[in-house]
Amino acid sequence: MTLQNRVLPTGEIVAHPARGSLTGNRGILHRADLTLGTARWKHPHWVCCALEFRGRHRLPMPPNAWTALFFLDESVALAAGHRPCHQCRHADAKRFRAAWQAAHGPVTSTKDIDRALHPARVTRARQQLRHSAPAETLPDGSLILTDAPYLIWQDRALRYSPAGYTAAAPRPTGPVTVLTPAPLVATLVQGYGPALHPTARALLD
Repeated sequence: MTLQNRVLPTGEIVAHPARGSLTGNRGILHRADLTLGTARWKHPHWVCCALEFRGRHRLPMPPNAWTALFFLDESVALAAGHRPCHQCRHADAKRFRAAWQAAHGPVTSTKDIDRALHPARVTRARQQLRHSAPAETLPDGSLILTDAPYLIWQDRALRYSPAGYTAAAPRPTGPVTVLTPAPLVATLVQGYGPALHPTARALLD
C-alpha cells in the first residue's frame, strides 16, 4: 500500500511510491486505517527533518503519533511551507534562523518564525497561498509554477516531478507564480541554501 504522505511543492499531499530525501511533521493527520483525514495540519510548527537521526526508526503512520510527511528535497519542503527541524537538523536550523532574522528581524524562538510564517502558507480553506514576482528577482531554491512546478537555480529552471527533477530550461523572465511562501523567499535572498535532490545536481553539473 502506497501511503498518502508525499508533499508536492503545490501543497497537495499525495500517494507516490518514490522515496523523498527529507521527512517532516504537521501533527497527527492519519486515521487508524492509515489514510488521511480532512486536516492537513494540527499545529503551525511545520518542520523538515532528516530521514535518519541517532539510529531512531519509526513507522510513517504509527498509532497516536505524528504523521511522517516526505519531500523530494528541501526546496520542495520550503515551497510547502516547512522550515528545518532544530533537533535533527540543528546546524541547518541555525543557518536558517540567521537568514530569517536578516530578512525579518530578531526572533526569540522558532515559535516566532512559525507564527509569522503560517499566514503565508495556506488559507483557512487549506489552499496554498501563492504570489507573483519577476522571475529575475527570485533567489536560488525558489519554486515557481508555469506548466509544471520548476526549481529556480542560477540561470536555469528545473522541472519538478515527485521522483526527481527531469529537465533543465532557461530561467524565465517577467512575472511568474511563486509557490515558495514570500517570507521564505526573503530568507533565501539572505543566503539560506536549501539541500537539493541529486537529480537537480545532475542537471546543474
